[in-house]
Amino acid sequence: MSQHETLSQEQQQELLEKYDPEAGTRKLKGIMGKVVFIGLLSFSLFQLYTAIFGMLTAQLQRSIHLGFALALIFLLFPARKKDRGIKNKPAWYDYILSLASVAVGAYWPLMIDELVMRVGRLTTLDFIIGLMAIILVLEATRRAVGLPITIIAGLFLAYAVYGPYMPGFLAHRGLDLERLVQTMFYTTEGILGTPLGVSSTFIFLFLLFGSFLVKTGVGQYFNDLALSIAGKRIGGPAKVAIFSSALQGTISGSSVANVVTSGSFTIPMMKKLGYKKEFAGGVEAAASTGGQLMPPIMGAAAFLMVEFIGGITYWEVAKAAAIPALLYFTGIWIMTHFEAKRVGLSGLKDEEMPDRKEVLKNIYLLLPILGVIILLMSGMSVIRAALWSIVITIAVSAIRKETRISFKDAIDALVEGARTALGVASATAAAGIIVGVVTKTGLGLKLANGLLDLAGGALIPTLMLTMLAALVLGMGSPTTANYVITSTIAAPAIILLGVPDLPAHLFVFYFGIIADITPPVALAAFAAAGVSGGDPIKTGVSSAKLAIAAFIIPYMFVLSPELLMIDTNWYTLIWVVCTALAGMTAIGAGVIGYWFRKLVWYERILALAGGLLLIDPNGITDMIGIGLFVAVIALQFIFKRDNMTKHQQTA
Repeated sequence: MSQHETLSQEQQQELLEKYDPEAGTRKLKGIMGKVVFIGLLSFSLFQLYTAIFGMLTAQLQRSIHLGFALALIFLLFPARKKDRGIKNKPAWYDYILSLASVAVGAYWPLMIDELVMRVGRLTTLDFIIGLMAIILVLEATRRAVGLPITIIAGLFLAYAVYGPYMPGFLAHRGLDLERLVQTMFYTTEGILGTPLGVSSTFIFLFLLFGSFLVKTGVGQYFNDLALSIAGKRIGGPAKVAIFSSALQGTISGSSVANVVTSGSFTIPMMKKLGYKKEFAGGVEAAASTGGQLMPPIMGAAAFLMVEFIGGITYWEVAKAAAIPALLYFTGIWIMTHFEAKRVGLSGLKDEEMPDRKEVLKNIYLLLPILGVIILLMSGMSVIRAALWSIVITIAVSAIRKETRISFKDAIDALVEGARTALGVASATAAAGIIVGVVTKTGLGLKLANGLLDLAGGALIPTLMLTMLAALVLGMGSPTTANYVITSTIAAPAIILLGVPDLPAHLFVFYFGIIADITPPVALAAFAAAGVSGGDPIKTGVSSAKLAIAAFIIPYMFVLSPELLMIDTNWYTLIWVVCTALAGMTAIGAGVIGYWFRKLVWYERILALAGGLLLIDPNGITDMIGIGLFVAVIALQFIFKRDNMTKHQQTA
């Protein structure tokens, strides 16, 4: 929208490179630029070919996927952060590492017959290639994803080798280097394990789907649609940010990328209307982070959840996440509304609004997202649903010339989709190292039992310790890696206490995501501060306050799985949703300190208590919560009327 100040493409890229490691690539030109272009295109074509004509065996599919990703990472991502975007040529050692990655990726396809015949007996060449694979994965992950997950994977490898020297219950027999290499690269329990398997199938295809959607201009359409729906309401730009970011989450799996792309449009609008810099940044950070929680296409870790739990479909995960996502965004919406009323902000003017007729003309751009929902509901496999979604996107784009995807656009989408997948591939490969160590040493059960002992065998303390673990691991680590670690270590502890698998896994999934807006390391909030010009820590505090629902709801759905639509009926479900929404309204008023008028301290306490009780799907807590809810409203009107009477008498 030209009438609103936005960040330039260069400024957006600078922010992405600063806060999102996956965006910090070299700007290659000339021959190397063409080589990488062909490599990325080939990567996507390989993935599409296997998705259409049938996946290869696990080791072949995953090793080729890994080889592509590693080879391209070493050409695109410099070894030092300060060289990103500056030095256009890879260093001499990057070429060596890239060629070594090709060798690692090609080893399984070339040697599969001999490897199967040897059944775990490694030759010297096998050992060298396997050791190279471990080292290359760690270095590629450091470059493309960041240091935290690399350090964690390295510590797990050290634990596997030095098990006999570990204290107490952590001690184990230990693995010699040959057995470690065998586990990590010659089984499907290490680097070539389930996380990389999901990356090489479901995740890659949905990233391609997102890239094709972007080419239709749907990102700008999300902004225009959000403006037309919410722009003129009280505090309109903040509500535009929430609505737009929820939609942007369907095409962006990165909180930081979501903040920079939609925030460069919404944050200036919020500041212009009168919101403080930190609050404006906090709204965008909280809303953008919630994009990964929003069905039908959630964060990449949601696809891992399907494989880790087993026996469930992706649609069941998305359906279970629907009410928590609704409550999350409702909570942010309500708090921005009360903040706007408290400060006295109005909506946008008519001249700042988009042409509604034009917005309605482009409503068809939402058909691919609707198509994904229908395909997943019909029981179609995730891979087929992703493929058909790409086809639907191309077909829908052809309706109008302005949105039509040309052949060049399609090629660009394939290249950008592959580029986006590089960080995910390396992160899931590193996560496979962690899973392999946990499986081989029995560390998962040991830590789960240790967590239970520390919590005294009680559920709430166990949940709190799990939450802290997920938040700490999420500081600078991608959601996928965070989820893999917490789901193999912390989730089993929750399950041992009788919690069903799906609520336990969604619990760690939620807290792994909202680590992006939890100070002191809140990457999404810091990126939002970069857009708004506000203080990063204050922006992080503001975003965490606005996302208060995300800190409450996971506890609620673990204690009462009805919120996940598990073992419930429609009557109960409607009641649960209505009371939970009322609860979020009360919590929002309590946090902001305003409802129909400013709340005094005891009204805020009553509102917060009533809200918490209403979110808990229990008959007794609902009745008490409704009583407190009504009491606060009554107090609001009684004192408002008294103040009006006194004012009239004074006049």
